[in-house]
Amino acid sequence: MNESRSEILQGTLDLMVLKALEALGPLHGYGIARRIEQISRDALRVNQGTIYASLVRLLQRGWISAAWGTSENNRRAKFYSITRAGKKQLATETENWERIAGAIGRMLSLEERS
Repeated sequence: MNESRSEILQGTLDLMVLKALEALGPLHGYGIARRIEQISRDALRVNQGTIYASLVRLLQRGWISAAWGTSENNRRAKFYSITRAGKKQLATETENWERIAGAIGRMLSLEERS
């Protein structure tokens, strides 16, 4: 595996899955993982076990729904879609992420005192 690729934190993956489904519409698990990697320009690595654990968690919380369909290579696959509750959660989590990222950015830009 490429050393410059980073593993994704659990809560962050859930946020990215919700955003991918909101922006791109229904996708199967493999497709979600690949899209996250593509959008990150391969800076992030999403393994299959991690993506499916996230999907189960999001289904249990009612933030996504699932339906069987046919994939682009003509195979049966479960496609996931964001729910109304998922869109609300995405807005909340996005606001929280931006607040925390801003705080971390401010900390990293502090000048060292001599």
